Amino acid sequence: MTAGFLAARDTVARERMDDPDCDSVMLERTYHRFAALNAVVSRERRRYRRWIRPRLRSDRATRLLDIGTGAADSLRRARAWAARDGFELAALGIDTDPRAIQYAATRSPGIELLATTSAELADAGRAFDLVVSNHLLHHLADGEVVALLNDSARLTAPGGVAVHSDIARSRGAYAAFAAVTWPLQAGPLRGTFIRDDGLVSIARSRTAAELAQLAPAGWDVARAAPSRVEVRRVAP
Repeated sequence: MTAGFLAARDTVARERMDDPDCDSVMLERTYHRFAALNAVVSRERRRYRRWIRPRLRSDRATRLLDIGTGAADSLRRARAWAARDGFELAALGIDTDPRAIQYAATRSPGIELLATTSAELADAGRAFDLVVSNHLLHHLADGEVVALLNDSARLTAPGGVAVHSDIARSRGAYAAFAAVTWPLQAGPLRGTFIRDDGLVSIARSRTAAELAQLAPAGWDVARAAPSRVEVRRVAP
């Protein structure tokens, strides 16, 4: 790696799975592997304990929105954890890619799934106790990040919280992911986009300082190990 590698965000490279003409078999296999990958790298259990669990309600189902839900594996885990704790999550997952919604719909009983945008949902007057996303921000241009955060503020009910979690770009994260996934290419990651797209995702991601410059008033940006960042807002 050169000294300047990853000093700036890569705005040109694109994940192969975002290509509407990508190999459909590889895409489905990638969705299938997401469950194991996110369980390892996304620290979802930490997010559940810190942000979701304290806001679960005993008088009614807690409303949770997952933006850019992909294969909806994060929603399935959150619902399972809440049920184990004796609570009900009324979960909605949205994604602009209908292929993701189609895949998730066959594996996510009890979860509402829509191929729509956060703006369309906000314009429809929907409101949620919890608004979350995982690994979405690096897919978006700067203006789209600002728009998403503004939509999220509109979608969060009074007293609710919005938490957008993503990769924090660093040479260490890139090197670690490259090293860990290298021997897996002939095994669990074979025939998927995960390794190549994961490296692109790290290069496209933002640092906490870069996200702080984009975040509208009322949003907090914090680093989280390992190589994670959260953009958060608690609704008044």
